Formats: sequence, structure tokens, C-alpha cells
Amino acid sequence: MDINQMLKGINCSCGKTHACPIKLVYVEDGAISKLGEVLKDFNKILLVADENTFVAAGEKVKKELSNKIVKQVVFSGETVLIPNEQSIDRVKDNCKDIDFILGIGSGVIQDLCKYVSFVEKIPYAIVATAPSMDGYASSGAAMITGGMKVTYSAGLPYAIIADTDVLFNAPLDMIKAGYGDIIGKYSSLNDWKLSALVSGEYFCDYIYQTTMDMVKKTVSVADGLLKGDKNSIKVLTEALIVVGILMSFAGNSRPASGSEHHLSHFFEIVGIVTDTPYFAHGTDVAYSTVITAQIREQLIKMKFPKKIYRTTDEKLKEELRSVYYSVADGCYNLQKKLGTYKNNRIDVYLEKEEKIKEILKEMPSAKEIERLLALVKLDIKEYYALYGKEKINNAKSYAKDLKDRYTVLWLNYDLNGVR
Repeated sequence: MDINQMLKGINCSCGKTHACPIKLVYVEDGAISKLGEVLKDFNKILLVADENTFVAAGEKVKKELSNKIVKQVVFSGETVLIPNEQSIDRVKDNCKDIDFILGIGSGVIQDLCKYVSFVEKIPYAIVATAPSMDGYASSGAAMITGGMKVTYSAGLPYAIIADTDVLFNAPLDMIKAGYGDIIGKYSSLNDWKLSALVSGEYFCDYIYQTTMDMVKKTVSVADGLLKGDKNSIKVLTEALIVVGILMSFAGNSRPASGSEHHLSHFFEIVGIVTDTPYFAHGTDVAYSTVITAQIREQLIKMKFPKKIYRTTDEKLKEELRSVYYSVADGCYNLQKKLGTYKNNRIDVYLEKEEKIKEILKEMPSAKEIERLLALVKLDIKEYYALYGKEKINNAKSYAKDLKDRYTVLWLNYDLNGVR
């Protein structure tokens, strides 16, 4: 696929001209050898990695850039790197007298580089070390600030270097997580179409269809991913990057992040607050897609009630504190600012009940999602075993409060209340 041609943009039937300011994307064997040419105009580079990603590609990168790397920040590889204020400050403190930030890694490393790049007004690029998530080409930086999961609109990389010689050696769990993140698009795309109907949100059929094409291409190489086939790794990586570009086209993460991501963010935030385990992001998204499919199936079967569920303000605060603990006030204040609990959508729901159900039916069944995940040996039983029924039910009811986006989680809460 010619991603660089795609970057030049299109005049779309939705009425917008879609373009992406990323200069270059390389997904190929030996892509790291392109770094010298790609970064020829920069001479004072800050290298950012963790110990594991540095082992994967650090020496190759340093060889290509010779004496241009003047500083480096290498985080510990022994613990999960959290993109919080402490991590941000460590990168920012090394930004004096540099003209470029080069990240080596995947999710958290690229989010840190993206965020600091935006704040410090220094361009950055990323050398991908795993096809584990779809944020490489997106403008959003998913950070944890003030204890909240916040996605900042933080600009785009100057370039993406995805060397399949490196990606081929990524841990299988990270490859499976990337596959799972792509499978989650079945849910996010359905949420986008649902929101367009219910709230009149902007919707683009080109972005929708192209994202779906990436999903289908990824499913077609599932067997190859398990076998370590390099071309399959390339197809997955391209899909993840293209989806990021499509988010840039949309102006936000809507095509690629919906209810399934909100559930995954719930488990991550609660895990951090309570020091309990949670899955890698893409894996959580994959399993959470099964749950959102189950929710849709339940909604399709029910007759919509004549009024929506709401509780008292004090009761809501109590409920949020019981599941979010120290970050509960952040969730409450976000939703109060947005006025979401004052939004009575019942007239829209009743008027458009059949159309809503038609959209929900477009989502593959929970059993089908389980089957697609099983192609790469992702077993939903792991999800149930780690989180348990109570925690999953809490996620169904309150994951919506972490974000400012309408999804099937709000539809479910409005019609059914707390699970």
C-alpha cells in the first residue's frame, strides 16, 4: 500500500479535504537505514526509549545518526512505563539545545515524544519497535495526567520508520495486541455511526470504509501473524499506521476509538489507582470489543423504555467514588462540564429506535468477535479470569465517564441504568 501517496490527501465526498502533514512513512526491511536521509536537516537529536526498545533498535539507530544524537533518555524496562507528569518532565528536562526528538518504541514512548514535541515545539519522529497499537500516525497523545486518562491533540510525527526486520522480532503478545486493536474498530466504527444518528456528529463514509478495509486485511493475515510471517507483520503495521492517518483525516480518534477503548481505559486507570493488573492496551481493547458486542445484542432485543435512567447527583458521586477512588472527582467534573447527565435523549431514542437497532446489528456478534480473536490465540476466558464479573459490570456502567464521547455505553446506561 502506498501510504506516502495517501498522506497527500483527497477531496472527499463528505465535503472536507483530507490531508496529513507527516512527511514520510517507511514500512519495509531495513527502513532504519533511511534515517540519515530523513533527518538530514537536524543536527541535535534527543533519543527517547526504554531499555527494551533500545535493545530492539537503539544501536541500529545510533549507527545511522552517528554524532547527531546529543542526548538520550532511556526509561527502565523492568516496570510498565506510565505516561504521567514524572515521565513527561524527564523528557522535557532534556529538551534544551536540541532540534529534534526521536523515539524508539511503540505506544507509551511515542505518546511521550508526541506530547513533549507539541509542548516544546520541537519536531519528532518515531522508530516503531512493535505493531502493537494504532497511535503512530494519529494526532492524539494518550496521557495520564492528574490521574485521568486524557487524550491530547498534540500534532503528528515528522516521520514514521517501521523497519520490518525489527518488528518481526517484537514479542508475540505485542503483535497480538496490535491485531486486537484493529479488531476493536468493529466497535468504534459502529459507535461513530450510532453517534452520527443520535447526536448529529460529523461522519465520513470514506474514512469509515477505509478503516473497515484495514480491519479485513488484518483478519486475512491472522494465521501469518501467529507463524511470524514477515509480510503479515507488514500488513498489520500498515493497517495500524493507516488507521492513525484516518484519525488525522477525521480530526479526532472517533474512527478508531469508542466504547471498547473506554472499557480498556477503565481497567487501566483502575489498575493504576488500585495497583492491580491489567492487560496491554490492544489486548484489553480486543476483549472489550466482545463485551460491547454483547451490549449491542442485548439492546437489539429490548423494547426501548419511555424515559431514560438517571440517578441523583449525590448518588452519582458515591457510585463514581466506589469504582474510581482518587480519580472519581475528575470523572464527575468532566461529565458535569459536558452536561451529559442533563441530556435527555429519550425522544431521539424513541423516534429512531428501529434505525438505532439497524446500526447495532451491523456489528459482528460477540461470538464472531471471539472467533476472530481466537485466530491469534486471544482467549476471552483470560479477560473474565483477570477482571471478574463485578469489575466488568462496573466498566459497562462507568467507563463512559472517563471520556467526552457518545457511544453504545451511554445508550445502554440511558436505557438500562447501572448494570
